[in-house]
This record gives sequence, structure tokens and C-alpha cells, in this order.
Amino acid sequence: MYVCMRCGKNVELDEDFKKIRCPFCGYKVLMKKRSGAVKTVKAR
Repeated sequence: MYVCMRCGKNVELDEDFKKIRCPFCGYKVLMKKRSGAVKTVKAR
């Protein structure tokens, strides 16, 4: 699952990564959607 950096819509890409574009606005820059989980790490 990816998010378009221009329109902000969720985009699913096929296995064919030859043409990576947002199907809604045609923008080429997509960001991988991250989960909302927050990790906490103890400092030593």
C-alpha cells in the first residue's frame, strides 16, 4: 500500500512495477504507507 504525495490517496501497485504513477492524478512520487505502531526503546 502506497500514498500519493500530491493527492494523498491510497494506491495499490501491481506486481508490474514498470510504470509507477498515481492512477488518480498521474503523479510519480509515492510513499510507502507505514503502520501506526510506535516502538519505544529503553536507553541504557
